[in-house]
Amino acid sequence: MGRIWQKWALLLSLIPVALTACTLEEVELPTRAAVVQLLPAAELTQTAVFLNLPPTWTPAPAGTFDSPAPVTAVALPTRTATAVVNLPTNTSRPTRTPTPTPTSDATATPYVSFIPTNVPPSAQLGPSKLGLHVIHNNDFWINEFVRLGQPAVIKALDNFGYVAEIKALSPRTIVVGRVNHEGQNYVGTPEEAARDFVNAQLAQYLANPAVDYWEGWNEPDPNLEYMGWYARFEQERVRLLAQYGLRAAIGGFSTGVPEMDEFMLFLPAIETAIQYRGILTLHEYSAPDLTFLFGNPLPGYPAYSDRGALMLRYRWYYREILEPAGLVIPLVISEAGVDGVIGNRPGPQGLGWHDFQSYWVQQGWGRNGPEAFINQLAWYDAETRRDGYVIGFTVFTAGAIGQWMPYDINPILPELTAYMISQRYR
Repeated sequence: MGRIWQKWALLLSLIPVALTACTLEEVELPTRAAVVQLLPAAELTQTAVFLNLPPTWTPAPAGTFDSPAPVTAVALPTRTATAVVNLPTNTSRPTRTPTPTPTSDATATPYVSFIPTNVPPSAQLGPSKLGLHVIHNNDFWINEFVRLGQPAVIKALDNFGYVAEIKALSPRTIVVGRVNHEGQNYVGTPEEAARDFVNAQLAQYLANPAVDYWEGWNEPDPNLEYMGWYARFEQERVRLLAQYGLRAAIGGFSTGVPEMDEFMLFLPAIETAIQYRGILTLHEYSAPDLTFLFGNPLPGYPAYSDRGALMLRYRWYYREILEPAGLVIPLVISEAGVDGVIGNRPGPQGLGWHDFQSYWVQQGWGRNGPEAFINQLAWYDAETRRDGYVIGFTVFTAGAIGQWMPYDINPILPELTAYMISQRYR
C-alpha cells in the first residue's frame, strides 16, 4: 500500500480547516443479539456462541428461518440510469506462445470461478459491496465474515492457500489476488516488461485457480510521461493471462491518482481489458474521516456533491470519460479505508483507523471508535451501490502484520460481520 506522499502531506495540511462536524446521517448498527435473530435456523447453533449472547437469549422457534429472506437492495437516491454493459464472450487468444511455458500443478484442485455475466451484477453478488482485504487469514472471524456475510469481493495478498476455502463458504464471492513484486519501473519496452512480470508470477497464478482476477503493479503513478507506456504494459499483461484462461485486474492506481488527462491515456488498456472480460481496480482512502475533501473538484472540473478528490473519485473517471465513451468496465476498489501520514515522513508510517477514533466520536459518527468506523463504511457502501459497475470494495486490512498493524481490522470483524448480516436480512 504505497503512498503518494507529497500529495498526502498537502492534503493533510488542510485538516485543521476541514475538521467540521459531520452532517451525514448516522447508520444504526445492529447489536450482535439482534443480528443472530436474523439468521436462518441452520446457522444459529454454531454462530450464537461466538457473538457473546446473554444467557437469557432464546433462539427463534425451529422453522422460522427455513430459508433466507429474499435479498433486497437498500433504498437509495435515484440517479440517471447506470450504464449496463454486456461483457463480450470473446475467447480468442493471441497465437504467440510465451517462453517459458509453465504447467498447472497436477495436484491442484480444479475450480470453476463464478464470473458475473453482465454489469451490473445486481443480486448475483448480494446487496452489500463491502469486502475484506486480507494479508494473512489468521483469525477465525475472517472465514466467519465470509460464511455469514457472503461478501461480494475479497482481496488476497501473497497468501492464497485459503482462497479455495473462501470460495467453498461463499461461491459467488469474487476474489482478486496480487503477488508482491519489486522493481516497478518504466524501463524497456512495455510488452517485454509485461512478459517478464507474468512469467515471474505465472506458477502462482496456475496453482491458485480459485482467484478470479490477478492484479499487476501496486499503486503506480505513471503521470503523463509514462501513462502511455503503462497502458501498453497492461494491455500485454491482459493478453498473456488470457492465454492461460486467466483474467486480469488492470490499473491498481493509488489514492488521488491519476488525474483526468492522465486517465485518458489509459483508455487503450480499458478497451483490451473489456475485450478479455477483465476488471479495473483502484484504491480509495481518506483521513481524518472518509468524507475529507468530499465534494471538492478535480483540476479543470466543477465541484459535484456526489464525489470527491479522494473517496468516490472513481465517479469522475466513469461519468466524465468511460460512460460517454461506452467503455464501462467492472470496478473493484481493492483497498479502501482511513489512511493518513505524519508530515513528510517517508515510508509506510501512516495513521490507521485506530488513530482517529476519538475524532470520529466527537464528530458524531458513532458512540465509540469501532461503531464510528463501521458507520463511515456503511455510508461508502450505500454510495457504491448506486453504481452498478462497482463489484465491491475491500477494507484494508484483515490479517495485518508488522507496519500495517495500525490498519488491523481483526478486532472489529464480529461487528463488520453483524453489519453484513443486517444487510442480507433487512
